[in-house]
Amino acid sequence: MLKDSDHLFLNAAIELARGGEYSAAPNPRVGCVIVRDGEVLGRGWHVRAGEGHAEVNALRDAGDRDVTGATVYVSLEPCAFEGRTPACSQTLIKAGIGRVVAAMSDPHPKVAGQGFSELKNAGVHVDILELSQARALNPGYLSRMTRGRPWITLKVAISADGRTAMANGESQWITGREARSDVQRWRARSCAVITGAGTVLADDPQLNVRDRACAVQTRIRQPLRIVLDSTLRTPADAQIYTGEGDALVVYADSAAQPQAAVEHLLCGNGRVDLPQLLDQLAERQINEVLVEAGPRLLGSFLGLGLWDELLVYQAGKLLGSDARPMAELSINHMSDALDATIRDCQRFGDDLRLRLVPRHDQTEQ
Repeated sequence: MLKDSDHLFLNAAIELARGGEYSAAPNPRVGCVIVRDGEVLGRGWHVRAGEGHAEVNALRDAGDRDVTGATVYVSLEPCAFEGRTPACSQTLIKAGIGRVVAAMSDPHPKVAGQGFSELKNAGVHVDILELSQARALNPGYLSRMTRGRPWITLKVAISADGRTAMANGESQWITGREARSDVQRWRARSCAVITGAGTVLADDPQLNVRDRACAVQTRIRQPLRIVLDSTLRTPADAQIYTGEGDALVVYADSAAQPQAAVEHLLCGNGRVDLPQLLDQLAERQINEVLVEAGPRLLGSFLGLGLWDELLVYQAGKLLGSDARPMAELSINHMSDALDATIRDCQRFGDDLRLRLVPRHDQTEQ
């Protein structure tokens, strides 16, 4: 029978998992707490791929303490296959763990209940206490495993009258320092950042993570920076190609000549095929994608329904009717409007951040 303390310790494991927010990808963010008779024997979380999983790190943290018969609280089902690290289900069995309480099963095809089965077959008691907080930890990983594509977050900075840049393209800066710092955190948790050739030509952005607050154990994991450039018109010395972190140019003109210094991907015919691109990104183990782009590309993602959340940073500026819109969308009737739910609204300095998600009754993404 589940007890109140089970909720307490499982939530503690979920909080530990947040330590891998900026570093664990492409693996899921997982936390673990080992408890016996109300005493915490060990804590651990998964830091980065190729290193110890949360259960292994918790056992290591327990040190010489006897964990025989103890309860393991873990935010995700223990893995059941050996990759770069041993299977956690077998590690727990060998350690003599008596009970496992997990917040959710792992949809990975090599796990998907197998971890629980191995534990049960070895005499370990297993309880699954489904918690929505656990699912919220890993939207990209779950999306990749269940839908075959990454979780897509669109980001845009707008004025109070819904404009993103002056008519001549000038856009720095609509929002203030605090809002831009928040964007750094979204980049840090993302596996990739997508922009368009127009944004590169207009702003020459770096689109990498520079805020040391996003470092994990002194290291910053840079997202893959992706430029959608159908005809390869962006210059080779653009900051997005030369700055810290890897870059990928996606083009759609088979006659164009890629620059050898940057990785290129042909995807589409004349125009980049966004659904195909997302499929290929999933194959590259990309969990979460942040799209920071101009009105045309943003409108394409919105129009195709290829989005899971939208971050709108709104400043107290008025740019006027000649300024550029937030997204290029051809909508003529109110009944055709894209409908979203505002999940939350936060203030960053003088700016607001609206976080929107598609309404549940919209077409399945």
